[in-house]
Amino acid sequence: MDLLRHDRYGMARLRRRPLIGIAVAAGLLLAIDTAVTPSRAQSQPSAPQSPAVQAAAEPQQPGSGAIMQREQELDAMRAQQKSATEAQEKLKAEIAAIGQDRSKLNQQLIDVAARVRGIETQIGEAEARLRTLDGSQDQIRQSLASRRAEVTEVLAALQRAGRRTPPALLVRPEDALRSLRTAMLLGAVVPEMRARAQRLVDELGELVKVHKQIADERDQLTAGRDKLSADQQRMAALVDERQKQQSALEQDVDNERRRAEGLAKQANDLKDLIARMELDLKTAAKAAATANLQGTPAAANGKPNFGALKDPGRLSPAIAFASTKGLLPLPVNGVKIRGFGGSDGAGGVQRGISITARAGAQVTTPCDGWVVYAGPFRSYGQLLILNAGGGYHVLLAGMERISVNIGQFVLTGEPVATMGTTAQVASILATAPSQPVLYIEFRKDGAPIDPGPWWATSEGEKVRG
Repeated sequence: MDLLRHDRYGMARLRRRPLIGIAVAAGLLLAIDTAVTPSRAQSQPSAPQSPAVQAAAEPQQPGSGAIMQREQELDAMRAQQKSATEAQEKLKAEIAAIGQDRSKLNQQLIDVAARVRGIETQIGEAEARLRTLDGSQDQIRQSLASRRAEVTEVLAALQRAGRRTPPALLVRPEDALRSLRTAMLLGAVVPEMRARAQRLVDELGELVKVHKQIADERDQLTAGRDKLSADQQRMAALVDERQKQQSALEQDVDNERRRAEGLAKQANDLKDLIARMELDLKTAAKAAATANLQGTPAAANGKPNFGALKDPGRLSPAIAFASTKGLLPLPVNGVKIRGFGGSDGAGGVQRGISITARAGAQVTTPCDGWVVYAGPFRSYGQLLILNAGGGYHVLLAGMERISVNIGQFVLTGEPVATMGTTAQVASILATAPSQPVLYIEFRKDGAPIDPGPWWATSEGEKVRG
């Protein structure tokens, strides 16, 4: 009787354990089902509401709710338009206050362009982090989905065990033996079930954490894009003002542009194009002559005058191009896909470098120089050529839009062009057809040279106007 009494109470405790395990497992299954397939919960019919709640939810008149919502949307649109108009008027007033002060205008352009490129970098980093978090989320969901069948199987076993009634007080010996075996089986299953449940809880907790990180990253990304849009609008207005002032100085800009396009059609290659522009086009020839005549002042000790870089009103390079090795910033944010001397993808040798960029990315000048060509040229798409003095030329190709004119002097870090949405240079189309790519080439006395030694290795070493 003592053995049977002990067995009876023991089974009572064992019956409570599987019931607890069933409740925990059922809760976990519900959580897993919601985490892996959240849309299922939304598709289920909602609980019936009370008549009072239904009456409060129903509109008082047919269509009145839709009309009110439409009016609210219109009010919000009017408020946004008013805010945008006020911002535009404020920006125009600020630019008008700059007036004809070239130094202030240049400084504003350089500062805003630097901010735009900084925000572009932050957006790129945020998108990379989001891709990693999305991958982690998918892995956790797949793991939870694969464990759902396992938990269901164990849950079914526990439910079957829970339905068995406890043996009577006075039973046959084989009933007691069966009860003992059941207790031993449950004693082995329940700890394993608890371990599995804990692993599932840990994964669910990690999934919640990843969800929060993704939400935070998306908020930061949205804020960054808003800032980028505002700065891009400001920069566009500043560029327009700069070009208006430049057009006032050069009365025949349109005639020169048409003549430049005609010369470009006659040129056989880049070397021929540079020679034709600097010999036959008035503004380009003037820029080239200025580049050759105006010196690049040095300090008293014979070293480059880096302090001259702080003058945004300068009209000639602050430092000789040959002295800027290891100091120049890349013209665009991105990843280098081709280097100097490698294959150009068309059976030839790469004479410059190619960098993938974001769609619509800002392109800035890597150095001080005079624009001797700005426009389309053969398979290069939109091409910009700067005379940096001392026989050096810097070529940028693959942009969608150029925002400077021939003969114009530009400073390091000034915005000069904008990337499009796809590759424009013919030799790069096979490598990155869906990505905008900037092609950069340095030339000395007409011959291509390796631009590698000129690029800055860190942010602190970059030359900035």
